Amino acid sequence: MASPQDPPQPQQNPFPAVRSGLPWSAPFVWLRYGAADLRACGFASLFYGICFAAAGVLLWLAFRHAVQTVTAITTGFMLVGPCLAIGLYELSRRREAGEPPQLLPTLMVWRQNLGSIGIYSLILIVIYLVWARASLVIFALFYQGGMPTLGSFIAQISKFDNLEFLLAYLVVGGFFAGLVFAFSAVSIPMMLDRKQDTVTAMLGSFLALVRNLPAMLVWAALIVLLTAIGFAVGFVGLILTMPLVGHATWHAYRALIEPLPA
Repeated sequence: MASPQDPPQPQQNPFPAVRSGLPWSAPFVWLRYGAADLRACGFASLFYGICFAAAGVLLWLAFRHAVQTVTAITTGFMLVGPCLAIGLYELSRRREAGEPPQLLPTLMVWRQNLGSIGIYSLILIVIYLVWARASLVIFALFYQGGMPTLGSFIAQISKFDNLEFLLAYLVVGGFFAGLVFAFSAVSIPMMLDRKQDTVTAMLGSFLALVRNLPAMLVWAALIVLLTAIGFAVGFVGLILTMPLVGHATWHAYRALIEPLPA
């Protein structure tokens, strides 16, 4: 039995109550709310967009001569987005709570639940490294003509040559992308807002996907589309599209997860 001198034990938040049956059009509402946050937060949101664009440029410069790695790097960039966007989630939370959406308080917000967010980041890194290795294996086994240059790779993709390679890459990439999306859709906002532990947040995110599959599939497609637009215009588009996705993700979390009881 605990004595009066024992330190108080931290209160464990209950397992998140996940809503179900959201319409497939719900992600468009999240984007509308996210756009409102983007306009209201101004430079604070654009700062994170600039960070995304700079990260994309640096990755491109570092791996532009290794196309077999660039493909994994590009997809991995989309996977670590929830971690990079934690400041955007905090901006949306502050605006929702009536607090000023200032940049400085959001820069260190990850320290509020450092252990859980750190473990989650390590899990993503492991998955990303496995995915990058799988990408290299697929290139070695299925790509014809040795390791390609960027020009030859794009030409072959556009002509739908080497269908075995395309099919293998899409299947493996789709598996990893689906796995990470399922466990990360709203897990970081949950860890930020509810101080939830890593496993509970990831399971809650997976349950949100299962219970709202049509809406979440549309949301995943919109994230891929907005990210692709950002890349297509020389990474400059990421300055706008990534903050938009980040703010909208906060509203997705609010729509999918019941708030903690008072």
